[in-house]
Amino acid sequence: MADKNPPHTNSSAPSFRRKLLLEVRNVSQHYLTGSGERGPAVLDDVSLNLRENEIVGLLGRSGSGKSTLLRLVAGLTTPTGGDVTYLGEPVEGPVDGVAMVFQSFALFPWLSVLSNVELGLRSKNVGKDEARRRALKAIDLIGLDGFESAFPKELSGGMRQRVGFARALVVHPNILLMDEPFSALDVLTAETLRTDLLDLWVEGRMPIQSILMVTHNIEEAVLMCNRILVLSSNPGRIAAEIQVTLQHPRNRLDPEFRQLVDKIYALMTKRPVVAAAGRDGAFPGLGFGMALPRLSTNTISGMIEEIAAEPYHGRADLPALADSLQMEVDELFPVAETLQLLRFAEVEEGDIRLTPAGLRFAEAEVDVRKKLFGDHLLAYLPLAARIKHVLDDRPAHTARTTRFLEELEDYMSEDYADQTLKSVINWGRYGELFAYDETSETFSLENPE
Repeated sequence: MADKNPPHTNSSAPSFRRKLLLEVRNVSQHYLTGSGERGPAVLDDVSLNLRENEIVGLLGRSGSGKSTLLRLVAGLTTPTGGDVTYLGEPVEGPVDGVAMVFQSFALFPWLSVLSNVELGLRSKNVGKDEARRRALKAIDLIGLDGFESAFPKELSGGMRQRVGFARALVVHPNILLMDEPFSALDVLTAETLRTDLLDLWVEGRMPIQSILMVTHNIEEAVLMCNRILVLSSNPGRIAAEIQVTLQHPRNRLDPEFRQLVDKIYALMTKRPVVAAAGRDGAFPGLGFGMALPRLSTNTISGMIEEIAAEPYHGRADLPALADSLQMEVDELFPVAETLQLLRFAEVEEGDIRLTPAGLRFAEAEVDVRKKLFGDHLLAYLPLAARIKHVLDDRPAHTARTTRFLEELEDYMSEDYADQTLKSVINWGRYGELFAYDETSETFSLENPE
């Protein structure tokens, strides 16, 4: 099975000479709004290709459509525009020759390790004896020899994810899709599994031709990939393609490795060119229909305090900040972008710098902080201003959440609308813009008792 594959190295052969496995041409995909109509684009005019003997990473912030793109490639979703082809044929439904490893372990708890791995083969009508032989070989390859009869509940998280890899590899796919396969694991377990898989890949022992992986971890992308596609957000577009020529095994402390990580941080925080800046001339404006992350005010305040304190003194390099806080991109960037949205910080070229308002917030007492936060919500967050305006205009000074949810669902899906409104509720209560009754789901201007 695996030992027939040549070692995977950073080949000097031009990419056009290597077999084209997958092509995505001008693909777009849209959300459905709460009313079932086509909403904003998740992906817009995305094109990429995947050739044999390469690992390609899809790297981007939340809202960039990474996982959506992976589902389109697997044939689990149909694009609203553009084409996806596998070995020159249009993708119309699940693709034979493509296997996926998910973020969650997705194992059947009532089946043993061996039965879980055999499952994909049995669904392809592979004979019982052949399925057993191939499953045992895949289990051995992935480092689970001796655990064939164990059930998922008996395994650690890392071992369960190894079962997921064995189940994907046992069908001998041409392409292995990986959707953040290490993100559910603790740091040490993820590092061990990542290293083992890279060793198998470099040695040519994995029965696959190429890997397309989604990740939110910049260092992971540089550590594993031959090419990295950086996606912008809302909607997702290919913002940059980066060739990684470092030889395996790669050293995170290598100056060239660190320079590449810093370059990607800068790309991912590059401010978009807009026709008009915000009211202070420094920030682009953002409209009512912007989906907001679910962040607590404690997280927002804590980030401001961290940047204001030593050793940053109001300005921090994002890679260094991520390391010190042990935060991934998908954890760090939403906080940084929220600080920028509220004009408490500027984020650009891989750095975050507190504005004068951010520095005042860091030094202020609680009551002053709350007033400053509320003022910035009204000034820079259209949804917060809309809620406050409606409450001010109504004689009873009350409004139900449905009033605002229905309006938000014209711009985004129900889930994003709910998340966005919950964020504004939390932030608005902290800033003392309004009160909110959870039981009746009602906003008011009454001071809570």
